[in-house]
Amino acid sequence: MKRYNGVDALLADARTRLDRVTPSAAFEELTTRDAALVDIRPAAQRATEGEVADTLPVLVVERNVLEWRFDPRSDASIPEASFDRRVIVLCQEGYTSSLAAAALQSIGIHRATDVIGGFAGWRDAGLPVTA
Repeated sequence: MKRYNGVDALLADARTRLDRVTPSAAFEELTTRDAALVDIRPAAQRATEGEVADTLPVLVVERNVLEWRFDPRSDASIPEASFDRRVIVLCQEGYTSSLAAAALQSIGIHRATDVIGGFAGWRDAGLPVTA
C-alpha cells in the first residue's frame, strides 16, 4: 500500500528546491533585473486584498494555467516564457506560490521561486500596492 505524506510534506519538499525571496528582494529583482513577478491569485482575491501597483511590470497568470503559459514549448505560452527567465511567483500568503514555483521548475523553468509571505508580506513590507 502506498503511503501518502500529506500537503505539509509536499510543501516542505517543494521548498527544498526553491531559493525563496523576501518581498523586498523580489521588488529589487523586479526593478533592477529581468525578473518576472507573477501574481497567481484568483481575480476575486486580488479584488478583495489588493494588487501589486500597476506601475510595476507584474504578470497576472492565475494558478490553473501557469504551467501552460510559462512553458515555451506550449502553444498557450506567453511571450515572457523562457527557460532562463527569473520567474518569481506571488500568491496571497506564500504557500500556493511555493508549490507553483516548484511545478515551474519541474517543467524546466529552473530559476523559478516565490515570495516569502506572498502578497500579504509584500503589502506589510510597505511595497507599492493598489487597493
